Amino acid sequence: MKRVSGWFGSKTKPVASGRIELKSAREIELMRAAGRVVVEVLREMRRLVKPGLRTSVLGDAADRIIVEHGGEALFRGVRVPNVKMAFPAAICASVNEEVVHGIPGPRELKPGEIISIDCGVRLKGYCGDSATTLPVGTIAPDVQRLLDATSASLDLAIREMKPGRRWSEIAGLIQEFVEDHGFSVIREFVGHGIGRSMHEDPKVPNYTDREQLKSDFELRPGMVLAVEPMVAMGAPGVRHGDSTGWPQVTKDGRWAAHFEHTVAVTESGVDILTDGR
Repeated sequence: MKRVSGWFGSKTKPVASGRIELKSAREIELMRAAGRVVVEVLREMRRLVKPGLRTSVLGDAADRIIVEHGGEALFRGVRVPNVKMAFPAAICASVNEEVVHGIPGPRELKPGEIISIDCGVRLKGYCGDSATTLPVGTIAPDVQRLLDATSASLDLAIREMKPGRRWSEIAGLIQEFVEDHGFSVIREFVGHGIGRSMHEDPKVPNYTDREQLKSDFELRPGMVLAVEPMVAMGAPGVRHGDSTGWPQVTKDGRWAAHFEHTVAVTESGVDILTDGR
C-alpha cells in the first residue's frame, strides 16, 4: 500500500491523477506570497540556530514572524490517526535521528548536531511549505555529506521537472542519486500537492516501486507540488520517538535530513514558490 504525506504514518489507497487540481496564475502568485513568509521564518531559523539554543526559541520566533505577516501556521492543530494530541507548534523542529514532526521545546542544541526545520503558512487562503536542515556549529564530514546529498537531490528533482514527464521518472532519479551517495530514502513519508489546503492530491514520493507506480502521474502546467526528500544515513525505517506520538525517528538511530520546496509546474519547466522572490 502507498504511504501518504509527511503528516501521516498510515497508508491509503492510490490516488487517481484525475483529482489533481491545477492552479491559475493568480493562485500561484498567492501561494508565492505565502511562500515568502515561510522563507522569512527559515531565514530567521538560520540566524538563530547555535549550540545551547532551546528549540522553543525557534518555535516562538516562527509564531512571531507568521503573525506579523498576517499568516496562519499550517501545522498547529493538525491531528492524525492514533495520536491523541494535536500538533502544538508552528514549525517542526527535528533533531538528529528525528526525521519529521519534532516539537519545539526545552531541548538545548549541542555542537555537531543537526536540526530540520519544516514550516507551512496559509496567507489569504493559500499555502506555502518548505523545509531545510541546519548544522549546529561544526558538524562531522559524513553528516555534512548527508545534508549536501539531500539538498542536491531536491535540486535534481526541480531541474528535471517539466510538463509531460511522469513523476516516477523524477522519483527514480532522486532515489538513484541518494543511494549512489550511500544513503537511503525515507519511504514512510512523501511530498504532496498543495494549494488552499496543506495536503492535496497527488502524493509525491521520492522513490519508485511497483506499488508507487499505481499512483503515478504526469506533470502538467498548473500543478503545484511540495517536493520534500527525506534521507537517512542508515536504514530507512522509522518509528514513534516518544509518548506524544509525534516525532518520527529512524529505527536504527542514525541521523536524517529533510529539504523541501513548493514548486509550480509551468509551460516550460517549474517555478519555485518558496525561494523568496
